Amino acid sequence: METNDETLRVLRVVEGTSVDGPSLRTSIYVAGCRHACPLCHNPQSWDMNGGERRSIDNLMQVIAYNESPVTLTGGDPLYQPVAVKELVHRIKTELGYNVWCFTGFTWDEIVADPALLDTIREVDVVVEGRFVNSLRDTSLLFRGSSNQRIVDVRSSIDARRLIEWKRDGWESLDDFKI
Repeated sequence: METNDETLRVLRVVEGTSVDGPSLRTSIYVAGCRHACPLCHNPQSWDMNGGERRSIDNLMQVIAYNESPVTLTGGDPLYQPVAVKELVHRIKTELGYNVWCFTGFTWDEIVADPALLDTIREVDVVVEGRFVNSLRDTSLLFRGSSNQRIVDVRSSIDARRLIEWKRDGWESLDDFKI
């Protein structure tokens, strides 16, 4: 996939969503994914040349306007590592917003690949792992299948082992029933 550090291939930006992480967020759906998970909920995102090129500056304007945390999803953001790293760095240093990233790569794959680890180093939370239909569980919070984990990136890097993100009372969607 052709990319550079000034643009990101984007399918769409969803403002004020609550399905891609806690609180209202700005979700950026990036183009490109080679995982090709069977029954993926977003197979139109697989095209590595899909979407449109959006400048990092343009995305930063949208994010700043929305004044909300950010989720990178897609597609798989880690297939555009240089641009994603730059965008996350700017979000963190210029705006100080929380950043989540959904990826089909597992935590073990990420830490084994210096480029992937470098890309997510400033991300707060990674939702990792490919969607597996036989493990589908609609009660899970922010995940589609039980093999996927919500990783606290900073704690995991510091501890040199996977530390799952936890928020008291936020184990599954059942916790939100009225």
